[in-house]
Amino acid sequence: MRGVLFGLRFAEPIARGEVDLTFRRWTRAQVRAGRPYRTAVGRLHVDEVDQVDPRSVTDDEARRAGFDTATAALAEAGRHAAEDTPLYRVRFHLLDEPDPRAELARDLPSGPELEQVAARLDAMDRRSGHGPWTWATLRAIAREPGRRAPDLAAGFGRETAPFKADVRKLKALGLTHSLPVGYELSPRGRAVLAHRDG
Repeated sequence: MRGVLFGLRFAEPIARGEVDLTFRRWTRAQVRAGRPYRTAVGRLHVDEVDQVDPRSVTDDEARRAGFDTATAALAEAGRHAAEDTPLYRVRFHLLDEPDPRAELARDLPSGPELEQVAARLDAMDRRSGHGPWTWATLRAIAREPGRRAPDLAAGFGRETAPFKADVRKLKALGLTHSLPVGYELSPRGRAVLAHRDG
């Protein structure tokens, strides 16, 4: 979830349904009820988002958030925020359906679809405030799968964070996969790049 990071220790408790709450201090809600979000522990569907009084948080709710006590849950929620920052309680559940982005990445597009994807990438390049980047980024990832994002970004003279944001746009089109370190082209991405490069 944007604004909701989970340590990997939460992955199994979330998968077992033992953890279905989290508490966060935000100046405004960073997630919306009824929407799915991708996280390091899987795709989560947000069921409810409520601003709550910290004094109302119970130990039972804390255990549902992966902590032994309300005090521990609140301490973690406030670790990177001021004490007067509003507290939100987020209820969620793990989605066990296939990730549409992963399904798309495995799809090998036909001729007309290849042209459509290429046209979309060209349009992204035309709208870019920092110049054409889509095809060059795909080629860089194809040449060096698994290379660290900061190193790839440096090769383009770019900062890491905006570079990674651009790669996420390619991933949303099913063209790349994230690796433990760096990226690789998906089967769809390889087909699109091969079509462009002849």
